[in-house]
Amino acid sequence: MSLLVTVTGPDHPGVTAGLFEALGATEFSDVEQVVVHERLLLGFVLESDTSALRAAIASAAAGLSVDVEFTPLAGGEAGGATTRHHVTVLGLPLPPTALAAVARRLAGAGANIESIRRLSSYPAPSYELVVAGGQTADLRAGLAAEAVLQRVDIAVEPASLYRRARRLVVMDVDSTLVQGEVIEMLAAEAGCEAEVARVTAAAMAGELDFETSLRSRVALLAGLPVDAVDRVRAAVRLTPGARTLVRTLKRLGYAVGIVSGGFTAVTDDLVAELGLDHALANVLEVREGRLTGSVVGAVVDRGAKAAALRRFADLEGLTTAQTVAIGDGANDLDMLAAAGLGIAFNAKPVVRDAADAALSVPFLDAVLFLLGITRAEIEAADASDTEPT
Repeated sequence: MSLLVTVTGPDHPGVTAGLFEALGATEFSDVEQVVVHERLLLGFVLESDTSALRAAIASAAAGLSVDVEFTPLAGGEAGGATTRHHVTVLGLPLPPTALAAVARRLAGAGANIESIRRLSSYPAPSYELVVAGGQTADLRAGLAAEAVLQRVDIAVEPASLYRRARRLVVMDVDSTLVQGEVIEMLAAEAGCEAEVARVTAAAMAGELDFETSLRSRVALLAGLPVDAVDRVRAAVRLTPGARTLVRTLKRLGYAVGIVSGGFTAVTDDLVAELGLDHALANVLEVREGRLTGSVVGAVVDRGAKAAALRRFADLEGLTTAQTVAIGDGANDLDMLAAAGLGIAFNAKPVVRDAADAALSVPFLDAVLFLLGITRAEIEAADASDTEPT
């Protein structure tokens, strides 16, 4: 007969040591501890259950000013191998009713919440739940429906070795790493913004072949002077949280790349500014200081983006299971599918439905929460950069 010992009370140095010392030579098969606002919850499973052992633990607990509860466990109750998932919930706002709805969905899918950890309180509150039981596809389907009802973001990832082994993040650029669509900014300079915007929207929604749409839009830019391209490049703005995302990933040893259906006229500057490791984008043809209305070489389309992710992974000595892809448009679908984790960021419905996870908050660094990184860890790393050595 095994024994579950549950300890609760005010946390202070020495509590765990004092309780474990009372166990003597008794072995335990499981132990977990968490502290929430200086309140301790400690549980451990012992392989034996005697009155003398209970008395020793109770005496130690009394001396440490904590409460103890004993629960005998029948054979097999101590736990065993089971499927586990990380469920990340984000929202603006994220009320308790939303978390209650998530918990109900999990229970309905046969999953039990083992732990809840706060990842961030701002700019978007987020929590990570570790759940046992349930199938990945069932959990994703049920929680995707609940996410729509609660107007929150919910991501489901199997708790596997690969979650901790990811080392490459590849992003789309327009409306992902940067705000807006660069080709529409160029079109505004050329006086054809409305027409280009209409074609862009159809292409991103998957209604038009991307290569055909890109060539037709670029053709409308014929004759645009290079200094107009320079003005657009200077006007490009990063998505909120982009710098934090890249800076934190680089600290953790990730390689970071971009693949764009846009243009090197913008991406070259992003590579230099952010210290990116890999990049692929289209090249605008220029003659006598003006755009010709054509691109040089093959168009970076849906297939090329996925191929680029695989090539970047090969260059880093990684498998695709160790990669993360982030995008918003239909031309990102193959790349998201090829990655170990495909994230739709403020994406079109067709992309949200196909991705492993979807974010609707306007902060790109929320991607870090899907990787299990907390806001406190990010801020501590940033603070260490400013402290004197």
